[in-house]
Amino acid sequence: MQLQADQLAVIINDADPLSVQAGEYYREARQIPAQNIIHVRIPGSPRNLSRVAFAKLKQEIDAQLTPSMQAMLMIWTAPYAVECNSITSAMTLGFDAQQCIKTCAPGKPSPYYNAITRQPFTEFGIRPSMLLPTESFEQAKALIDRGVQSGFRVYPSTAYYLITADKARNSRAAYFPPAGAIPQKKLVIKTLRQDSLIDAADIMVYQTGAVSVPHLETLRFQAGALADHLTSAGGDLLGKGQMSSLRWLDAGATASYGSVSEPCNYWQKFPNSSVLLKHYLAGETAIEAYWKSVGWPAQGVFIGEPLAAPYR
Repeated sequence: MQLQADQLAVIINDADPLSVQAGEYYREARQIPAQNIIHVRIPGSPRNLSRVAFAKLKQEIDAQLTPSMQAMLMIWTAPYAVECNSITSAMTLGFDAQQCIKTCAPGKPSPYYNAITRQPFTEFGIRPSMLLPTESFEQAKALIDRGVQSGFRVYPSTAYYLITADKARNSRAAYFPPAGAIPQKKLVIKTLRQDSLIDAADIMVYQTGAVSVPHLETLRFQAGALADHLTSAGGDLLGKGQMSSLRWLDAGATASYGSVSEPCNYWQKFPNSSVLLKHYLAGETAIEAYWKSVGWPAQGVFIGEPLAAPYR
């Protein structure tokens, strides 16, 4: 059985009114038990925490967790980084100081990569974590609603994998799943040699490699859709240097991923497309499938609605 609502710890920043408002909406929408709601205060919502500030925050959160809680959701946009680590990785696996000595060095392998388990804390002592962004309550509400709606019905959909002209950012293209149809899942898989999609209206997965992805405003995503672009700073959610992974959620995707510091283009630092699709089609939630698809996740931030599971 995939992750259930009563196994998810929901963390709210009481110093951020949008976190409080979206957190309450999420609690009601997903029927999260009251004892699973954890309150903290992070004044000013800084984008990046020092390792010392993070250690205090993690200690405060850990003290309120119980063994039945298998995963965590932080209801805020920022903070999203801990020095060179993402906050989701630091919260799940602990802060990796070694990665920050040289961010372009190989990462530390995740024990959760491509794992069969549905009980990550029970079996590995880790809780996969995700951010649910709160740039506005309306956007957070729409994201939550898409996640909830994803569990009602599977619609005919397409998984799009794009091999672009940006060779450096195509490092995971060798791991795109083979093109074809999976009738029992109502899914068609397409691998395209082009730089972007325009006017696609049936997207369940969209993965590509690019600094910025054009034409998002022309696309329609299915409830529960996963989408990300392999680039250096997609996880710098509020940065201006490259396209933020938030833009995928703005366009209608339900979960995404991006790196918060320069990772170089190791495919292991980004979602492996075949692993991601395999776990999602097996009925796992977005947080399970996304986390299981990244081999070296120290620098990557997972964002979206964690319990989305269109193939449940």
